[in-house]
Amino acid sequence: MPSQKNVDEPSITRTRNVASQVLACLALDFLLIGLGMSISFVTMVLPDVLNAKEGLSLNKMQASWFGSMAFLCQPLGSIFSGPLMDHFGRKKALFLVNIPHLIAWMLMYFAWNVPSLFIGNALLGIGTGIMEAPSVTYVGEISDPSVRGILTTLTNCFTSTGMFIAYLLGTVLPWRQAALVSLTIPLTTMLLVLLVPESPIWLLSKGRQKEALHSLCRLRGWAQPEDVKEEFDQLMQYNDVIQQCVICVKEGKSDIEPCEHNECNIFKRIIQKFRHVFFVKETMRPFSLVMAYFFFHTMSGLLPVRPNMVNVCRALGMKYDPKIITVVVGVVFIIMNILSAAIVKLIGKRKLVLVSLLATAFSSLAISVYAHTSLPVDVFSYESSTFPNQRDILPVVLFIMMVSFSSLGIPWVLLSEVFPFRSRGMATSLAAAGGYVIFFIATKTNYNLEANFHLSGTFSFYGILGIVGTFYLYFFLPETENKTLIEIEGYYKGNQRIFADDFLINAFRKKRCASNDVDKPMLVR
Repeated sequence: MPSQKNVDEPSITRTRNVASQVLACLALDFLLIGLGMSISFVTMVLPDVLNAKEGLSLNKMQASWFGSMAFLCQPLGSIFSGPLMDHFGRKKALFLVNIPHLIAWMLMYFAWNVPSLFIGNALLGIGTGIMEAPSVTYVGEISDPSVRGILTTLTNCFTSTGMFIAYLLGTVLPWRQAALVSLTIPLTTMLLVLLVPESPIWLLSKGRQKEALHSLCRLRGWAQPEDVKEEFDQLMQYNDVIQQCVICVKEGKSDIEPCEHNECNIFKRIIQKFRHVFFVKETMRPFSLVMAYFFFHTMSGLLPVRPNMVNVCRALGMKYDPKIITVVVGVVFIIMNILSAAIVKLIGKRKLVLVSLLATAFSSLAISVYAHTSLPVDVFSYESSTFPNQRDILPVVLFIMMVSFSSLGIPWVLLSEVFPFRSRGMATSLAAAGGYVIFFIATKTNYNLEANFHLSGTFSFYGILGIVGTFYLYFFLPETENKTLIEIEGYYKGNQRIFADDFLINAFRKKRCASNDVDKPMLVR
């Protein structure tokens, strides 16, 4: 016979549970809108200031640096984001990371010369770098495995919404006024952050158990403590493990009380953290995989040309106004990100990544073929006098195809789930920093590649790297959909090498194991 409590207090509905997690991500969503605007704003500024006859003007070399400046500065912000997040917590970090963007948008509005314009763009880059780690970490820690894939994938949608807003503002307003309007996003985000709960696992790591339980109840549909007891007990057990000194554990000790290793000076503690927390297989294995994915996703075609996208559209001889095309690109990004969030539960993250990367690579190769057969050899996207007079619909179609498939990629989603809690802040910030270094190299070298190999050779290079990346990830990218963060950590902590679970890989593995009579490598679905 059910108890009176069960009769009077029905269990939390699934809708209520999901709704509480969605609302908790609301401030994060606005933060990501601002992030999308900051990384795309240069696309709308660059064509107006490149060799401008009045006002601020940049030559083609300055334009090349301006387009990649934000990516160069983003690693600086990423390096600080980890300590900021670990010390102040995820919630306060989400508040503080908006400050650089507040200053940057004001500086972009009042920019009086080229250095001030560069400084404003650099601050946008620093702010973006600081934002990445807290945003992807927060959504990964507060969501349960059944909805984490959708929520983390939807973060791409809000970033794309910010890109669309930036492109739209660039078509209806002068870029200075557009910068002033953009100022409203970080202000709104800071207000919304005040309403979101802190990450339960971070609160537990600081010994604040009552606050952690209250936060978990709120994140699971404003539930009662008994409704989340099982999940909270698991978090408590996990917290007990991560509170142990890793050096003491390796020496066979299990006491979680402070030991002599915690009494070292700050420099020695930092060295010990890198040695025993970062340079361990459960961190380095996913770190190397994430960095490889960042590299191949970035170099597959779209990201290197995005700062100069308006001029690339003109150089390819597209039929329509390039600024209108950039707005369409923003819409396509939103639609495809929503699609990826909808299908990730059905096909998983691994197939989504592989299909996206391979299709993007083929789209880049198709653009390369078009440029080789239809454009004069002297066409250079950084020199407006070389743009062709013909206007064609085919490059528009090919470019939108590349945008569509590229926007299905989810490199940032992996950052929210593949690293263990003990190293999550450090590893996420360093991975984000490394990703931005790759972005900078990709955007800065785009000028040199095109100057030496024409648009056709440039897109051929991107397409080939995309195909190589697809083969690499096919073998080494495991499926993490519907897995808890603790289960994912267990994958990388094992002693055996991790391969993806695929029928071709399994056939090769069985043949190799039979011929060599060796132990089977670990497979992850």
